[in-house]
Amino acid sequence: MEGCKARARDAGLSFTDESLEYIVTNRDLLELSPKVMIPTLYDYWVHDVEVLKEKGKYELYPHNPYETVINTRPPISFYNDNNPDWLNVMIFYHVLGHIDFFHNNTYFRHTWDYDFTGEALSDKRLISRLRGEKGRWVDYVIEFSRALDNLVDYHGELAGLFAPENPLTSRRADYYFDTFLQDVKGVAVAEYIREIGRYNDCLREYGDLAEKNFFRETNSRHPEFEALFHKAEGERAVPRRDLLRFLMERSPFLGREENLWMKQVMEIVRKTSIFFQPQIRTKIMNEGWASYWHEILFLSDNRIRGHEVEFARVHAGVTAMPRVGMNPYALGMRLFTYLEEQADKGRLSFDYRRLRGTEERMGYDRKTGRGREHIFSLRENLCDYTFLKEAIDQEFVDRHRLFVAAKRLDQQRQVWQYYVKSRKAEDYRQMVLNSLYHPPCITVVPDKGAQGVLYLNHRFEGKQLVKEYIANTMMAIEFLWGGPVHLETSEARIEKGGGRQEEGEEEVKITWQRVVYRMENKTLGRMTI
Repeated sequence: MEGCKARARDAGLSFTDESLEYIVTNRDLLELSPKVMIPTLYDYWVHDVEVLKEKGKYELYPHNPYETVINTRPPISFYNDNNPDWLNVMIFYHVLGHIDFFHNNTYFRHTWDYDFTGEALSDKRLISRLRGEKGRWVDYVIEFSRALDNLVDYHGELAGLFAPENPLTSRRADYYFDTFLQDVKGVAVAEYIREIGRYNDCLREYGDLAEKNFFRETNSRHPEFEALFHKAEGERAVPRRDLLRFLMERSPFLGREENLWMKQVMEIVRKTSIFFQPQIRTKIMNEGWASYWHEILFLSDNRIRGHEVEFARVHAGVTAMPRVGMNPYALGMRLFTYLEEQADKGRLSFDYRRLRGTEERMGYDRKTGRGREHIFSLRENLCDYTFLKEAIDQEFVDRHRLFVAAKRLDQQRQVWQYYVKSRKAEDYRQMVLNSLYHPPCITVVPDKGAQGVLYLNHRFEGKQLVKEYIANTMMAIEFLWGGPVHLETSEARIEKGGGRQEEGEEEVKITWQRVVYRMENKTLGRMTI
């Protein structure tokens, strides 16, 4: 394995010197996987149900799990004791690809200096102690918190890590130019530009005292500015997009002395959710990157000569492209290979993209040799959404004969028939993008609603909330808030004559309407706005 690390570093991968590898049995891996692969994660009844389910599956179909790696410091990976050495070498190369991705992708920035294994063990002990004191109420709080653990402001946490230590402008100046002049005053463009010029003049003339002199004149023109700025600063402190954090900071119920322990449990759930957010948002890239490297590194390793056929069989099973559905290993690996080739030939340029002739495009090769550099840059800066938006084009779809499949009911045989609906790159790209993790954007609106009511607004993005989860989730929020909860959202309304349509008939017309769900005393109500 140390030899594998040396070969991986020579190829350009970057990771820490220390790593932990454990040889375990199938049954050991069953205990790890349901707990999101963290052996020290806090105990919870859902984890035990998953373990029992996996054990039952194992009794029927014994199998060797492919790879399990944990983004900790140092990274931990597990290997099946039934695997031959050549297979563990292949798996370790795959693991090194994951570790390189964890340590270099900017979406994992908040995990780079974080000992999650130690934190998880500490959290597990805390919850165990609280269970001894509070009993089943601990599990109620865990369950209610997990109902909201996708409503955390992951991007807000990440943005704070990339904020410059010495910003060019103060928050007062940001508010003045971004909000006060544009939203409050609605000034014309010419006046806005004049104010920017006045600010720059003050910087040149007064240096460190520039803002003091600039806002002295501003306050004489707009006496209300300071009051509005301080009000905005107070509102800024409210974590409106992080519902779990808002409840911990603002809930009257959780603020009572006898309920303070609940905040500790909620913080554990929130912290765990934020830690795993980047893994959910980079699954295709992460698996594709690891698969790309295990193929390159394994085949160039002279120590495992003679196992190429066995490798080809396992590799094909892992990275096969299904005709219907999607395999993140296969799609990610092929996209990295494709983009490396495109960059090597200079095909990411404007000159290439404006070519229309097939023969011209096939013969275009500038031999730049920058393919490897390009995919390392993608690995560092993108997540699945931005990666797929940039990478999937018509040439890639045609090369791998990809398509969007749909199904229709055969009325005569009463079976579903699958057919090719589209071979266009934009349709295939949209199908893949629709499969990505995208939690709803729900914000707190403090000024709306009656006294003591928590008013939530769902910013509609084309997908309505899953109705079957609304009641239980709002009941969880009501418990943690300690009062009534209102949720404003959008729901589909099918016009008369609509309904499920067969192919060839008129499409269903859907209009969207805003509704408010109200949860009070564990009773759910609904009202159309």
